[in-house]
This record gives sequence, C-alpha cells and structure tokens, in this order.
Amino acid sequence: MLGVRQVRPFGAIWHVIPARSTFVAEFILSAEPGRPIGSRSARRLRAEGRIPAVVYGEGVDPVPVTVQARDLRAALSTDAGLNAVLSLRVDGKRYLTMARELQRNPVRGTVIHVDFQVVDPEREISAEVPISLVGETVELHRAEGVLDQQLFGLPVRARPADVPAHLEVDVSWVVIGSVIRVSEIALPEGVTSDLDPESIIVAGQPPRVQEEAAEAEAAEAEAAEGEAAPAEGGVRESEAVQAGGAGGAGGAGGTGGTEEA
Repeated sequence: MLGVRQVRPFGAIWHVIPARSTFVAEFILSAEPGRPIGSRSARRLRAEGRIPAVVYGEGVDPVPVTVQARDLRAALSTDAGLNAVLSLRVDGKRYLTMARELQRNPVRGTVIHVDFQVVDPEREISAEVPISLVGETVELHRAEGVLDQQLFGLPVRARPADVPAHLEVDVSWVVIGSVIRVSEIALPEGVTSDLDPESIIVAGQPPRVQEEAAEAEAAEAEAAEGEAAPAEGGVRESEAVQAGGAGGAGGAGGTGGTEEA
C-alpha cells in the first residue's frame, strides 16, 4: 500500500514523500515438541542442526520445542525479517506466532535460542519496522552535502498481518538544511506509531570538510583567547612588582635619611 503526504521544505516547492510498504506473508514452520533441559543437551541439539525454542503467549502455557536451523533461517530471511508471521505447527496444533527474541552466539552470530510469541490476528501488536531510503539525492550531492539518516527503524502498532515488512522513504528532493520527520510520512492504513512526530528520519547536512574546518577555526580561536588571558595577567603582575619595587626603594631611602638624622 502507498501512503502519501505533501510537505514543503523551505516554503518553496511542494514535494510528495511516498512511504511505500510491503506487507508480511505467513510462513509455515514445523517444530518438534519437548526437548531435553540443560546446556549440554542444547549444545547437542544445535550440533544436530536443531534450535531450542519456546512457544508462549496470552492464554497459552509455555511449550518447549525445537526447530530446524535451516528452516528458521529461511523463515526469517524473507523481506519481513523478524516481523514475519509464522504458522508454527507443533504436534498437530497450529500457533500463529512471531519470533520475538533471538539469542545468538556472541562469536559466530548464529541463533542458539528463539522465543515464539503467539499472536491474535485481530489484535494489535508492537513491532519495529526498518526504514529504507530510496531515490537519488542529486541536488545534495551537487552541493557536496551529506545525507544523514538518524532513524533506521520505526516502532509501530498494527495487527500482525498489517505490519509492514519495511518502509521506503523517498529522499530524492533532500538538499542541505532540509529534513524529513516522522510526521511527514503517511503510514499505511491500520498502522500507527507513538514515536514523537518531530523525530527526524533523515537530514541534509553540509559538507563534512566545511564542518571540520569551522570546528578547527573555532578551536584555534578558543586556544588563542586562552593564551591571551594569562599574557595580559602577566603584564599587570609585572607592573605590580615594578611598582612594589619602586615603593620599596623609596621606603629604603626614607629609612636611610632617618638613620643619617
């Protein structure tokens, strides 16, 4: 579905920002019920190509299961990613689920455990939708500007089947000084977000070389001011010493005169 909203940067030309989305599709995944408990048993399962997992949800008792590692990779490698709606088949039962938490090996990055949350197809859930930028920023590149993406995922609420796989934001009109905010993106029907509407998704920044040069000049100016202050203080201190010395000399002269008297 294509959501469109008009925005006008710099009070000049009206632009149209499309927020295109691709909706998730249901994926069938088979799981075996029951599994041995303990880290040694879990390692043995993973060596056999199976991943320990648990199925849980409102009104559902936690069910320990295992899934084939290759099947899990296939299920989560679609465009929907972790937002894929999975039809989990366990011992003749069907659970509509989403992979909500993946534990990974800290070295290899492979999945070592997964939690499947049972979802109600008619109730809203919370999900993080990736943001993809599309379009060529011709004017920005001509000005040697930098496209700064500040938001990479948008938290949304929607029914499981309505959660977009990702959102595409057109940045072709972005120039230096312009921004695209969350409020300027029209979400697909049935999808809402509680994120601050003023949150910036992308911004057109000036050339980094100019920024670095300006920062260097500012740093040099601050350093020069820091050096100038002690120097001025030193002059005054020197003058004070000289004045004190003169006073001391005068005092000594006076004393000498008294002694002569």
